[in-house]
Amino acid sequence: MNREYSAKVTGIGSCVPKHVLTNHDLEQMVDTSDEWIQTRTGIRERRKADPGEATSDLATTAAEIALKEAGILPQDLDAIIVATTTPDMTFPSTACMVQKNIGAQHAFAYDISAACAGFLFALSNASQYIENGTCQSVLVIGADLMTHITDFEDRNTCVLFGDGAGAVVLSKSLDEEGIIRTELGSDGRHGDILSVPAGGTKLPLTEETVTLRKHYISMNGSEVFKMAVRAMGNSAKKLLEKTGYDIHQIDWLVPHQANKRIIDTLRKKMGFPEEKVFINLQHYGNMSAASIPVALDEAYRSHLIKPDQLVLMVAFGGGLTWGSSLLRWSLELKNDG
Repeated sequence: MNREYSAKVTGIGSCVPKHVLTNHDLEQMVDTSDEWIQTRTGIRERRKADPGEATSDLATTAAEIALKEAGILPQDLDAIIVATTTPDMTFPSTACMVQKNIGAQHAFAYDISAACAGFLFALSNASQYIENGTCQSVLVIGADLMTHITDFEDRNTCVLFGDGAGAVVLSKSLDEEGIIRTELGSDGRHGDILSVPAGGTKLPLTEETVTLRKHYISMNGSEVFKMAVRAMGNSAKKLLEKTGYDIHQIDWLVPHQANKRIIDTLRKKMGFPEEKVFINLQHYGNMSAASIPVALDEAYRSHLIKPDQLVLMVAFGGGLTWGSSLLRWSLELKNDG
């Protein structure tokens, strides 16, 4: 690509709550079973934030780890972008909370709301700031406390979601390492198949909406499955065509960790080998915007992703939103982190 600078990953970190919510725990809460959940989703357990634990708390810890690895002081950051659909509050943004927590007083900060695809949307924003010379260092965070908007009386959705945060530091580079290209897409016509109906200006939170449980996730699972596979597959295909890479040149596929069956169907459709797909949803479930950066961090710290390897990330979420991003990895793990 013809550009003066590239956005290179110089640091990465993640944080998940300590509390583990297993499938056996859910068996005591709703009419479900460990076998039913694993067969349909691949999930065995997920993390659940404690009362009083906010999205910004996990985001801050992930950010501090990423900054330490990058060797960048918070006050040297130019921007902070947080992808989340579970902000601490309506405003100020969670990004501003993180800015305060880490002492990044010189950075501008804002949130992006693109559901499970949010991290890739934020990554695209950040890389463009660096490529056009606006910023030298940008902190990108995907963080969500999905259990706070999950109806634990709904057996179809409560088994899916968990909490977490992942962060990367993008820095200006003159070499070819870093974000090669990102493809993004949306289709608001189908937003109703995955949404939280109440709590906004269209349907403000009232005693009635609480009684009707409208402030929790509402999902048409079969429609989401079909559209997720199609959208992510088409996005990845378009991305590879535009960058000139072949699927066989990709070293790792790091997909949004929503459902094992979605990932398997997508992988087969793309003709991608199973051993090159990183999956950790069995331990965390669907962490929405945190899903990809947490998976990326774990794959890196497990000595799987290595310098100069090509990493393809794909995601799909409410909106509907989707995206894919191609990254040439640059970090080398010096120890076990």
